[in-house]
Amino acid sequence: MNSFRRLKFILAFRKSLPFLKDFFLSREVKVSKKAISILLLVGYLLLPFDVIPDFFTVIGIVDDLTVLTLIFSQIVKMAPDTLKEKYHLE
Repeated sequence: MNSFRRLKFILAFRKSLPFLKDFFLSREVKVSKKAISILLLVGYLLLPFDVIPDFFTVIGIVDDLTVLTLIFSQIVKMAPDTLKEKYHLE
């Protein structure tokens, strides 16, 4: 059930922005975890590699959403329990 709730939260990207802000501004989150998160996001944006090319309209976008979902789920896993509880991710 936790995985479904996390996926639903991540896919509602607009609602996950406050969580990301709190994650990166929180003193509870180690600097190394913040750096890993930033590297994952920047690495994804800088590497133009797609498993399925975007010119296959719908299917091409699905692989991008999958990668972003994996990155955001890792960020949620690295978040302290207080943030998870605040955003009902436990």
